[in-house]
Amino acid sequence: MKTEMSLEQAARLALQCLDLTSLNDGDTATDIDALCARAIGAPERGHVAAVCVWPRFVAQARAALPADIRVAAVANFPDGSLDLPRVLAEVDAIAQAGAQEVDVVLPYKALMAGQSTEVAEFLAEVRHATRPLTLKVIIESGELGSPARIAEATRQALMAGADFVKTSTGKSPVSATPEAAATMLREIAASGLGNAGFKASGGIRSVADARGYLQLAADALGVSALTAHRMRFGASGLLGDIEAVLAGQDSAAVSAAY
Repeated sequence: MKTEMSLEQAARLALQCLDLTSLNDGDTATDIDALCARAIGAPERGHVAAVCVWPRFVAQARAALPADIRVAAVANFPDGSLDLPRVLAEVDAIAQAGAQEVDVVLPYKALMAGQSTEVAEFLAEVRHATRPLTLKVIIESGELGSPARIAEATRQALMAGADFVKTSTGKSPVSATPEAAATMLREIAASGLGNAGFKASGGIRSVADARGYLQLAADALGVSALTAHRMRFGASGLLGDIEAVLAGQDSAAVSAAY
């Protein structure tokens, strides 16, 4: 019988795997300064894995953070169009500004329209352009809807060489769900790619929710996958609940999925 991890254990793991995110339309330089300060945190708490921002804030975030907190930025976001020149230009700007990671939206509408070959070619070009950056491919699972489409999108991302497959942009009505996560994790496990990771993003605000995703990942990929190298959370609201749990307080967030 499996032993369920405690909330404190889940909080510590979630913190180490957290991409602290700010992708609001009205974000300002002041907002990014505040985000980076929260990312660094206090020595006794530890810090997050990365911050994720709009491309225009990459240089600012990189200058504000220590080297062991990575900077990620989004491309082709949130629409996920098949406009390859646009995404290549965005990727180049992100890399030149000093980011280590890029989150690119898979052209999910094109995939749903049957343009599987075009999507595969797009992802291959993006993977080539992003090296040596860490590439996270967002499949927008809530829009794909069916397990079959979610599985197909996950396979497309993995075949292209994605380092992580990510659930959602957080901009659609349905973001991360346990059902979508389970489908994606099964595909990652079946791929035989021992270094591919999973990122749950969108609507995750409680440590209880994070614990559910951590347990799904451990079941599919093994406990050794519960590190920032293979597991991430994309969230802006989760850190507050992590801090509450680590301070010995009651969880202040309402569990959404679990």
